[in-house]
Amino acid sequence: MQVSEIMTRTIRVASPEDTLQHAARLMAETDAGVLPVGENDLLIGMVTDRDIAIRGDARGCDPTRTVVRDVMTPEVRYCFDEDDVEAVAKNMAQLQVRRLPVLNRDKRLVGIVSLGDISHRPDAEAAGEALRGVSSQSARHSQSIE
Repeated sequence: MQVSEIMTRTIRVASPEDTLQHAARLMAETDAGVLPVGENDLLIGMVTDRDIAIRGDARGCDPTRTVVRDVMTPEVRYCFDEDDVEAVAKNMAQLQVRRLPVLNRDKRLVGIVSLGDISHRPDAEAAGEALRGVSSQSARHSQSIE
């Protein structure tokens, strides 16, 4: 099964010059914790609700003046719409991410695939493996903080 068959196609894209407040509103409207960041028709980063909270709010940034570019993650991991779902799930586990932007072969953003998308498959074993990979890193990280 290809990623294009299960990915979420309806996505909102933030501009790097959008304010954090605007990005948070887009997330609320779409009930998502992540937004791709695009500029000049290219994917240049990702911003999460955690980025806004930790890199923005916790540092005292004004969400009405601070822009997405200041808190986004510029290193974008992605997959292609033609990729095999099982391989992508394994990659997500290795990268310890819950979502990946999906690009077509022209490197244009066409969707986002999440562990939730993968878990709705009849053979959702790959999602369980990916979630265990993400969760095991989270558990190790929280143990090292204590």
